[in-house]
Amino acid sequence: MRQPYVDLIQLFLVPRFSEHFALGRSQPELDFVDIDLTADLSVYVDPFAISLYPDDLSRRASDAIVWFFQSAIQAIREGREEQAIRMLGNLSEPNETRLGVSRNRPQGRGVSGKQAFDLYRRIANSGAAKSGLVTDISECDLFIDGIGPDKISDMTTNIIRDLLIDYTGQQCVLHGIPTLSIPSGPIFDHERGMWREQYRQLPRYGGSRVILVPKMFVRRHLALNSQDYLNKHVFEFLQAEHLSSVSALVEMLQNGNLRVTKKSLKENYPCTKEWMAEFTAANPEVLTAYKALMTDLVKAERGNEAARLNGDIEYNEGTFAQALIESLMRIPPGNEHASAYHSLMIGVMEFLFWPQLTAPAKEAEIHEGRKRIDILYTNAADSGFFHRMATLGNVVAHKIPVECKNYTKDPVNPEVDQLAGRFAPNRGRLGFLVYRNTTDRDRLIARCRDTAVEGRGFILPLGDAEVISMLEDVQQRRRERVHTQLDMIYHRLIN
Repeated sequence: MRQPYVDLIQLFLVPRFSEHFALGRSQPELDFVDIDLTADLSVYVDPFAISLYPDDLSRRASDAIVWFFQSAIQAIREGREEQAIRMLGNLSEPNETRLGVSRNRPQGRGVSGKQAFDLYRRIANSGAAKSGLVTDISECDLFIDGIGPDKISDMTTNIIRDLLIDYTGQQCVLHGIPTLSIPSGPIFDHERGMWREQYRQLPRYGGSRVILVPKMFVRRHLALNSQDYLNKHVFEFLQAEHLSSVSALVEMLQNGNLRVTKKSLKENYPCTKEWMAEFTAANPEVLTAYKALMTDLVKAERGNEAARLNGDIEYNEGTFAQALIESLMRIPPGNEHASAYHSLMIGVMEFLFWPQLTAPAKEAEIHEGRKRIDILYTNAADSGFFHRMATLGNVVAHKIPVECKNYTKDPVNPEVDQLAGRFAPNRGRLGFLVYRNTTDRDRLIARCRDTAVEGRGFILPLGDAEVISMLEDVQQRRRERVHTQLDMIYHRLIN
């Protein structure tokens, strides 16, 4: 009988997912958004940003989003109203992610029931949709009335729900988060073109399922934004046109310079989304330039967006790096403390290498009675060291395994061979051997070099000294040197 009161107390005392499940980690150490369990977090799942990332999860998510939206648009254009409404009708409120904008308890602004019919009408009556100007869901905010950032985020979340549930499962295994077999919510079956529901393993809070979202999928503001597009791109194009033609909107300043104010443009153009669609159809180069600019901006801001997830929490990267160093130094080597070391290194690797390495997943196997556990990361880099490793023909590092050894002795050939055995053509041939200390690092490097020379892959050994050195670089605002250190280790293997 007291359970409701316990749940009520938890709502006020345990707001963060990481705190409720006692992960002992904060946002910089986690690959997913550390949500507030009692209210929505004001970030959005951004389909445009997802489409830009090269990793497998992002590509699969982007393909699912594009296929769904184009299928729905095609059904609308061809007059298949019932099918279109059926597709849109199951974009229900995704309260499970706790993302978006709402008040008090998570409630979302998704699409369901009458809203599905309204959404159908908005798209069907949109000139941008009829003409084919809108090609993906991220452009809806630019050209279709009533579809803004919150709905785009909610729709995207529901379309990729199946992938997010798989991701949530991986993170729960990685961090030891308990799950239950509970209803998944509507999942779109792209092969059959229909919605279905399954029982899936998910964490639960307050009687409701929780679905985790990779932090690389979210932004504080959607990349494509109607007001940004209007004020900074459409108006600037019109200003240049009016100045070129010396129209009636041109004013002469006291110094003789000519100008066209945005105020005068707003007074002379409707500035509605329908009008913006007509303008863009006549001047498609403006949208092309806008999307190219936002592509560069999203890629440049990937790391910064993660820092913004801390919200009001005071966060200093240098101080956090020092805290990780101190935590590492407090863990003694030895099997007794292997779990603590392994757990800490998951957070350290996330802190050092995200967003280049993402979606860590735990893999466990039994070899000759000994349990091996390593972490498999996805290479999502579009520049820098990890990008080069993904494109080198003899490395092709799409997946990167990490073996953590909290040994009191030096790592030797069995440890090197063990990691080399994790490499495969479909994964790649680059991995990390993370250990504590060695009495002869040159000899360890030589062992890893022999593995590379034999064509069995490239193993980068990272001891406490190297890990601490990288964390100190971050502490001293020289994060770029982290990748320089990786380059130096790699070149010792090939020279």
